[in-house]
Amino acid sequence: MLHVDLDQFIAAVEVLRRPELAGKPIIVGGRGDPTERAVVSTASYEARAFGVGSGMPLRIAARKVPDAVILPVDSEAYLTASNTVMATLRSQPDAVVQVLGWDEAFVGIQTDDPDAYARDIQAAVLEQTRLHCSVGIGDTLVRAKNATDLGKPAGIFRLTAENWLDVMGSRPTKELWGVGSKVSGRLATLGITTVGELAACDPNDLVPEFGPKMGPWYAQLGRGDGASVVDDTPWVARGHSRETTFQTDLTDPAQVDDAVRELVANVLTDVAAEGRPVIGLTLKVRYAPFTTTTHARKIPATVDRDDILARALDLAGVIEVGRPIRLLGLRAEMAMPDDARKGHTPMRGGW
Repeated sequence: MLHVDLDQFIAAVEVLRRPELAGKPIIVGGRGDPTERAVVSTASYEARAFGVGSGMPLRIAARKVPDAVILPVDSEAYLTASNTVMATLRSQPDAVVQVLGWDEAFVGIQTDDPDAYARDIQAAVLEQTRLHCSVGIGDTLVRAKNATDLGKPAGIFRLTAENWLDVMGSRPTKELWGVGSKVSGRLATLGITTVGELAACDPNDLVPEFGPKMGPWYAQLGRGDGASVVDDTPWVARGHSRETTFQTDLTDPAQVDDAVRELVANVLTDVAAEGRPVIGLTLKVRYAPFTTTTHARKIPATVDRDDILARALDLAGVIEVGRPIRLLGLRAEMAMPDDARKGHTPMRGGW
């Protein structure tokens, strides 16, 4: 199986539209105005060399790279480019494609020469889109995904059971797909700092810290094991969310009430297109300067907009009155198709 990842995708799309930006530090985020509250969506390799990364406040990114070209997010342009890439992948011989996002996908294949197949994919994507991609080859999804990072930019790398520990064993656990900084920090408290140490641990030793499901799963990640089948079943959204960053902190309860009502209206517009009932709500509140809390609540399955609005406003009662708010977000969880048929409406996931 292959993992295909577009190199600096959003920045690369912008360069295609503005060739004069090639080789310059590019930062894409918000409305392209670093004086406004917004975060970096992506940065070109030239900007990343200065420490700019996704999720960083735009104003901080601008300070790190004073001569960067800062551009607004253009989701429609990126979606159009993404659709062309995915169509190109699906057109490859006997390819089974599992889309992961705008800029990446797994491709399941039957071939005696996966490296040659990977090169063909790179050539096809470049021809159709003028975009470069990296390809990871693996015998599990985890190994293929991690291999891609080792092939960037525009390269090919292979990770299998045979070379997994030789290549990954000494690397920090946070480099694993599915293990971020927080989880790697928790692993470090157990004396596990490298992929090799995680691979060698007893899965049961992770249960007290991570629970009976996630503990063994993290140990499995350390070994690079896991699913080895690419699933092209169409993705079905579990929920829809919207959030708003306010350029001026909200302190007036009436402002907060209006903001929650607007969020509900926008989220329900997205939910209506799915035709499935809402079964849970999650409210995200970011207080100034940057303290974030989330509050989730399961609700009886409903498609009644007034009922959902009333429950969202009730949930918003947890907001601390008078405390400055810089961001509000709302997520509506929906019943999945199978759950609707079975009459089950379990609460799923987080923000």
